[in-house]
Amino acid sequence: MILGEIKRYLRDGNSLRVSRSIRDTAYQILKVREKLEEADEDVTYDAIAAEMNIAVSEVAYALDAISDPVSLYDPVYNKSGDTLLLMDQIFDAKNNDEVWTEKAALYEAIAKLENREKRILFLRYFEGKTQTEISSEVGISQAQVSRLEKTALKQIKACIS
Repeated sequence: MILGEIKRYLRDGNSLRVSRSIRDTAYQILKVREKLEEADEDVTYDAIAAEMNIAVSEVAYALDAISDPVSLYDPVYNKSGDTLLLMDQIFDAKNNDEVWTEKAALYEAIAKLENREKRILFLRYFEGKTQTEISSEVGISQAQVSRLEKTALKQIKACIS
């Protein structure tokens, strides 16, 4: 099995394992694209998909699968010593350093709360229940739920600030 994997790696020359069916589809796509280019047609994913009777998404997926992987540290721009890396061009609003820091601080602040306060906040903000529904579930009055919720939120804000 190990010998087979080594032979496959050397034969395919690709650092990522791509299934044979996807690779075969990609090579068929390349042949069709070449044929369409010779006919001087506008070669788009739509044209290739229509010629092969497959979905456009399948064309894109297969061609992506056989393309070489790119390092995040590959330079995309280099002028007078100022190098811009691919990593510098990628931004994820949901997963940046600031969001990670805020989440860590929030989890730490929530960990300091009493179990009853944690449960009230969970029911209120994660399950979307009203204070009245929470009061009947927890066994306290709605006013107490409101006070505990307000106190818990103040404690969290104090920890985060």
